[in-house]
Amino acid sequence: MSDKYSVSVILESVQGGERNVVHAAGEVIARGNQLYLRYEETQPGPKDEAVSVRTTVKITDSGLKLIRHGGVQSEQSFEPGQRLPGFYRSPYTQFNLSTDTRKLDVKRAGRSLEVSWEYDLYVYGELSGQFAISLHIQEEPQS
Repeated sequence: MSDKYSVSVILESVQGGERNVVHAAGEVIARGNQLYLRYEETQPGPKDEAVSVRTTVKITDSGLKLIRHGGVQSEQSFEPGQRLPGFYRSPYTQFNLSTDTRKLDVKRAGRSLEVSWEYDLYVYGELSGQFAISLHIQEEPQS
């Protein structure tokens, strides 16, 4: 049996002092101890046209997986102390990547959730950047 409800999403990403924040409406589907968060965001695309990207975040006790479809396709997995493979594809480029998660913290309060994680991103085996991400999920009241 699954439980589905509407949420507001705030995703904050910090890399090299640069901060990026995404606000989106989404939905959470809870299946046992796994949560699936789905939301849609708009990113700049070719010729400055906006492209839609559907994001799914699978959250488990041991880690999380970030999957994007649409104008960009990517998959990244995060588990503390693990270096895990992933990929990134866009109309302009594609590459394999891996993430080495230094820290992952999940706090649940009812249907609200706060997830934060820090990781090193490797592209073609070379360190490409260090990231700190925080994800805030808040249940939306039913109308």
